[in-house]
Amino acid sequence: GSFPLDISIVEQRIVAIFVFAAMMWILEPIPIWTTSVSVIVLMLLTASTSMCKVFGLSIMDAEGKLDTKLDPDFGTLIPFKDIMATFADPVIMLFMGGFVLAIIASKYKLDAGIAKLILTPFGNKSEMVLLGFIVVTAVCSMFMSNTATAAMMLTILSPVLASLPEGGKGKIALALSIPVAANVGGIGTPIGTPPNALAIKYLNDPEGLNLGISFGEWMLYMVPLALIILFITWILLRKMFPFSASTINIHIEEGFSMKDTKSKIVLFTFIATILLWVTDKLTGINANVVALIPFAVFAVTGIFTKDDLKKIDWDVLWLVAGGFALGVGLEKTGLAKHLVEAIPFASWPTMLIIVGSGILCCVMSTFMSNSATAALLIPILLAVGKGIMPLLEPYGGISTLLIGLALSASFAMALPISTPPNALAYAKGFIKQKDMATVGIIVGVIAIALAYVELIMFKGL
Repeated sequence: GSFPLDISIVEQRIVAIFVFAAMMWILEPIPIWTTSVSVIVLMLLTASTSMCKVFGLSIMDAEGKLDTKLDPDFGTLIPFKDIMATFADPVIMLFMGGFVLAIIASKYKLDAGIAKLILTPFGNKSEMVLLGFIVVTAVCSMFMSNTATAAMMLTILSPVLASLPEGGKGKIALALSIPVAANVGGIGTPIGTPPNALAIKYLNDPEGLNLGISFGEWMLYMVPLALIILFITWILLRKMFPFSASTINIHIEEGFSMKDTKSKIVLFTFIATILLWVTDKLTGINANVVALIPFAVFAVTGIFTKDDLKKIDWDVLWLVAGGFALGVGLEKTGLAKHLVEAIPFASWPTMLIIVGSGILCCVMSTFMSNSATAALLIPILLAVGKGIMPLLEPYGGISTLLIGLALSASFAMALPISTPPNALAYAKGFIKQKDMATVGIIVGVIAIALAYVELIMFKGL
C-alpha cells in the first residue's frame, strides 16, 4: 500500500533488484560481472516460478498447466527458464562467436594484416588512425549488427594498441572510439540496428500511417547526422585522451601467411563469416546464428582448442546476461509497461512529449536492451501521438516522435552494460568506467539534441 505506484509485490521486488543493480554497476564496489550474476540469482529466488512452493503458492491451474498470474496483488512470476535463458540469449552467442574469431585472428596474426590494410588510406598520424577506426567501424555498423562490427573492429584494433607506448592516453581514445562509432553508425540505415527497423515498421504500416519511408530516404537524412556526431566524437576523444606519440606504426613481426591448410581455413572462414553478416537481410540467416559457424568450423578442424576455450571473456558474457535478465524482469512482470503507462504524456506540452520521450528512451536504454526499450516505448507513443496528431504536425508529426525514439535508443552508451559494443570494449581493459560514462553522456546529449533539431527542421523526414 505505501509503495508510490500501484504495482504488484513481484514488480516491487524487480524495482528493488533494479535499484540494487544500478547502484552496484555505477559505484562498482564489486566487479561489474559479479553484480550481473547476483541479479540473475536474486531474480530466480524472489520473482521466478521456481519458488512457488516456498511462497506457498499453488501454481498449477485446473488443467495442471503452469499458471504464472496468481493474484493481482502478488503479480506475475517469471518462468525460471526465461531468466536462465538470458545466458544463452542469441546476442550472447554472437559475442561468443566474436570472441572465438578474435582469439583465432590474433593466434594466426590475421588481425594485424587486416588492420594494416584498412588503415592504409588514413596514413600513420595518430589522429588519423583514430579517425580511420571511427569511419570504418561506423560504415560497417550501418550494414552489419553493431555487436558483430564491434567484435570485428576490436579484434583489428588489438595489434594497434599493442604497438602504442605504455601509459599513453591514446589507447583509451582508440578503445572508446569503437563502441561509440558502432552505436552511432547504427542509425545510418534502416537495418543498422533493430530500433530503426521497428520505427519504420510502424510508420510504414499499410494499415496505419502508411508513410512509405524508403531505405534511401532514411540514409539521406541519417548518414549526415551520424557523420556530424562522429566528427564531434573524434574531436572530443582527441581532446580528452591525447596521444603521447604523434604517429602509430603497427609492428608486424611475422604477419599472416597462407603457408598451411589451417591458415587457409582461417582466412576463408573469416571472409565467409563477414560476407554472411553483411548479407544477413538477403540470406535471411540471422547474424547471431552466423557467429556460431566459425566456432564450429574452428573447433572441428582443431584450430580452436580446449586451451583457447579458456580465453573467451566469460565475465563479459555474464555481465551482459545480467543486463538481459533485468530486461526480462521488467518485461515479463509487466513492470516496464506499468511504469511507462504511469507517465501522463497526454497532459505534457507537445515539445516536451517529443523530446521527453526521447530522453526517457535513452535513460531506459542505458540499463535495458536498446531493442527492448524501443519495442516497449514506440507502440505506447504511437498511441499517444495518434491522439494529438494536429499538435504534432508543426514538428513533423508522428514520424518525428517515433524516429526520435529509435535514434535516442542508439545514443544510450554511458555504461558497459548499456550496449553490447560497450561491454566488448570494456573487456579490453583499457577503459575506466568513468571515462566511458563521461564520453557516453557527452556524445549522447549532443547526439539527441542534433537529432531532434534535424527531425523538426525537416519535418520528420
